[in-house]
Amino acid sequence: IHQDGLAPSAVGAPNAGATQALGLAPADPFAVAGGPTGYRVSSHAATKMPRKKYQYGIRTAEDDPVPPEEALQKLVDGNNRFVAGTAETWKEWAPENLQKLATYGQNPMASIVGCADSRAPVELLFDAQPGDLFVLRNAGNTLSNAEGSLVGSLEFSVNALGVKLVVFLGHTQCGALKGATARLLETQQRSDDAEPEGILDSLLAGLSPVVEQAQLDLGGDATADAIATEAVEVNVFAGMQKLLLYSESIREKVRRGEVEVHGAVFDIATGKVKFLGQHPRLPLILGMSATYKRRQ
Repeated sequence: IHQDGLAPSAVGAPNAGATQALGLAPADPFAVAGGPTGYRVSSHAATKMPRKKYQYGIRTAEDDPVPPEEALQKLVDGNNRFVAGTAETWKEWAPENLQKLATYGQNPMASIVGCADSRAPVELLFDAQPGDLFVLRNAGNTLSNAEGSLVGSLEFSVNALGVKLVVFLGHTQCGALKGATARLLETQQRSDDAEPEGILDSLLAGLSPVVEQAQLDLGGDATADAIATEAVEVNVFAGMQKLLLYSESIREKVRRGEVEVHGAVFDIATGKVKFLGQHPRLPLILGMSATYKRRQ
């Protein structure tokens, strides 16, 4: 962070692997254009999946998309390697792969909606290379406020890039859910329902339904820590449901069996990812109408 409180920007150079620092934002916020054209997926071999032959040595847009069941198995295998300390994909990485990805385009095997927590590095915990995963992160891995940027980005990954697997990845000891739990419990002790103060407070308020459901599941005597812990999985399933309600195009692909949306939870103490499968109420959700409304 710059000493005046503004953060310098940086852009990755996909043809060289270098990062070019751009400095502070110019006076005209629309004066900066360009940036990287995108990443592309690599060809690391999963522990239980056979190595495939790709046209350019790594998976690019010139190769077929990865089926959801194969992508899920690659994530499972990659996490097993991460936990065992036998991560291997970077041992196979060659600098010229960046040029291949820049030239032939990306073909990620999965889209991951994860938390912004620095202890949950998505690519590392799945032993993935540049181009393997289309990653979106925010505090609480949430769509609680109908975040159009996340929904639109997921639609891009599915509809334009051909991704067949979307995973909502929560994690233990989530600070956003702890904050949302504390906010809810404080609100329940007051007679008034105060309006959110600021953007962060609005995000925490948006997580209140998730926390309330966790509280209801545990019963009235549950502690704040227990509620926040229970809310992790509740929040993952809530995100999956909201995506399918907000995005008509993804919902239709799921209905046709072309795309799968799964949940998972990363244990920040052990590194292990617990895969939760698809939403238990999936047939009911697929029968609902889209609820995303464009903000005015």
